[in-house]
Amino acid sequence: MPDEIEPQSAEKRHARRAKIAKPLRVRPSEPRDEHFEDLPVSVNASKEGIFFQTRRKGYYKGMRVFVTFPFTSQHDPMNCEYVAEVVRVEDLPNNRYGVALHLLMTVNYSAGAPPGSVTRT
Repeated sequence: MPDEIEPQSAEKRHARRAKIAKPLRVRPSEPRDEHFEDLPVSVNASKEGIFFQTRRKGYYKGMRVFVTFPFTSQHDPMNCEYVAEVVRVEDLPNNRYGVALHLLMTVNYSAGAPPGSVTRT
């Protein structure tokens, strides 16, 4: 589990970002990564990605995660969960990290959908 910290690079976004501070839940999706549940607040978001700050170490470029955004409670039927990939980790002051996620697909757990249904974003 490498701790890759990258300097800011060339603009790669396709969608405009909105400054939005909403809670989210982040969990690793790969069995090889140590299990955790991070509950940061977003800094900005777009149709294709989310950027947040955290004190949690261990995020790395290429890491796959489950992201619930926005997150209110574990039992909220309106939660929307995504499979995402970490595309950038920034080293920030005060032992914090900036993490940029690219949303890959929506995971649909609604009662009307077949078990395991997914929708690509």
